[in-house]
Amino acid sequence: MPSRTSTVPRPGLLLPLGAAVLVAASLAGGWWLGQRHTPAVGARSRSLLESQAEQLQTRVNSGSASEAERQRLLELLLALGQQRQATVLLEQMADQQPERWQLRLLLAELRRNGNDRSGAERELRQLLNLRPDRIEALQLMTLLQLEQGRGSQAQAQLKARLEKASKPTPQPQAIGIGLLLADLLQRQGQRAEAAVLYGRLAADFAKDPRPLLALALLRQEQGDGKGAQDALAQARSRQPDQASLRLDQVASTWGLSSLRKAGTPSLRAPSPAAPTGSQPPPVPAPPAP
Repeated sequence: MPSRTSTVPRPGLLLPLGAAVLVAASLAGGWWLGQRHTPAVGARSRSLLESQAEQLQTRVNSGSASEAERQRLLELLLALGQQRQATVLLEQMADQQPERWQLRLLLAELRRNGNDRSGAERELRQLLNLRPDRIEALQLMTLLQLEQGRGSQAQAQLKARLEKASKPTPQPQAIGIGLLLADLLQRQGQRAEAAVLYGRLAADFAKDPRPLLALALLRQEQGDGKGAQDALAQARSRQPDQASLRLDQVASTWGLSSLRKAGTPSLRAPSPAAPTGSQPPPVPAPPAP
């Protein structure tokens, strides 16, 4: 799995997240990676943000801060690159609001960014104990294991989870686990096994285009242009028109635009990113009552 700062077009172990964008709301939504991509803050803007953060920190320390204020403080700390302070605040928020699993996941990511891999794994185990099939947590756990040379352990664990989620019949969570496992197999040089798994997932989830889109990408990387075209065409056929447009956007982003057949509509390029300013990244909002 590539690091999140990689410029390689292939999404690596983020494949399930990237593919999810084309069929539904993004699983990640940018909330736990936003702090990794915060634009540089100008001196004047930084001064204003620091002033806001100091005021909010005072309220948090006194116990008078509202939940909205604590969330705003977290956003400011992330934007200012004050990771240690953000981690302390996030620990408190995650402990007090266990139903907001995204906070625990963000905390694990912050620990990983700070090279505290054991701490990151601890947070993820706590999250997975409550939500065993939370795919985002499984992804980050797999990344941590892979970074530490424990790819075989990650593979064994994912296989066990997939097997459990597939009996007696495939459960909805099996698709995300399977996509993650298949991508890990590729990272370990087991492309044939990954292709077989994509085929199995495509058969088990006949309306989901993600396994076929992933298979198209794999075939393209193997130099099998026709096989990639066929898989992409099958993926398109599984979605109504509007969702198919999103599928084409993701396919184009992943470098599949060269797979267009004569007479087929052009793949649409992704929408340009919104201009970035000095605003801090969003933090997951509390669940509706």
